[in-house]
Amino acid sequence: MFRTVLKLAAVASILLASPALAQQRAAEPASPPVPPVAAQPVGQPSPPAAVQPAQPQVSTPQAPGAAASAATPAESASASKLSISVPRELSPWSMFMSADVVVKGVMIGLAFASLVTWTIFIAKMIELSVVQQKVRSALKKVSEARSLAEAQFALGSKEGVLPSLLAACMREARLSAGISSDTGIKERAASSCAEIVRAESRRVRIGMGLLATIGATSPFVGLFGTVWGIMNSFIGISKAQTTNLAVVAPGIAEALLATAIGLVAAIPAVIIYNHFARVTKGYLELVTRASGAAARLLSRDLDRTHVSGGAMPRAAAE
Repeated sequence: MFRTVLKLAAVASILLASPALAQQRAAEPASPPVPPVAAQPVGQPSPPAAVQPAQPQVSTPQAPGAAASAATPAESASASKLSISVPRELSPWSMFMSADVVVKGVMIGLAFASLVTWTIFIAKMIELSVVQQKVRSALKKVSEARSLAEAQFALGSKEGVLPSLLAACMREARLSAGISSDTGIKERAASSCAEIVRAESRRVRIGMGLLATIGATSPFVGLFGTVWGIMNSFIGISKAQTTNLAVVAPGIAEALLATAIGLVAAIPAVIIYNHFARVTKGYLELVTRASGAAARLLSRDLDRTHVSGGAMPRAAAE
């Protein structure tokens, strides 16, 4: 009887607890069913446990500034260094200031060569204009002279190549006084006049060799600066480990500036040299005409001496 009462109490308590258990199970997530483990015979090893696959990690999106903040200090330092090395503008002056020391030296040398070229141009233009005018005027004055003395009197005390030629002929005639060979006197006078013409040719060509040197070597000097600048640009690219156009372009532009300055120095030098070669040739033709005029006056004086039957006229001899 007592046992029957205990059983009925237990059944009632189970019935009362069953709704709370149902609610708790409904709230908890369902766990995967555990497969039953088959009984293994005695003496056999149990199979290895199944390896659960790794759950994929879902990366959460980051803000745009997070990637920039994750950069290392070395990368930020190199980026700031590159931004400083790139000039703000690609003007000739900024490229010159940011160029290498060797490239700067090449540019300064080429600029000085260009300055020398234009200085020679201005000086030679003035010089050749003055001497050509003097020779033409002197030739016009002595064109009607009958003797060396009369020609010297017409020119007066002016200096120039024609007065020097007349003086050389007068000196040879005076030194050859008493010699009956007119051919020898003319040859010696012609030799003296040829020396004066050669000296005038050397004098008027002063500066022409420098123009030829500048015109011939300036492009190669500029090319040397370009090659040096491009080498430095490639070295900078390898150090920066980037081929960004903003990093590569300034160095190459600085290198090409040296070639541009070399051409600026060479082209005018070649043109000016060719111009002065033509002008000098025309001037030397005038000098040759002056030498011929002096030789003709000497020949007249010698013939006049033989006609008069005496020595050179006293005015010519003196």
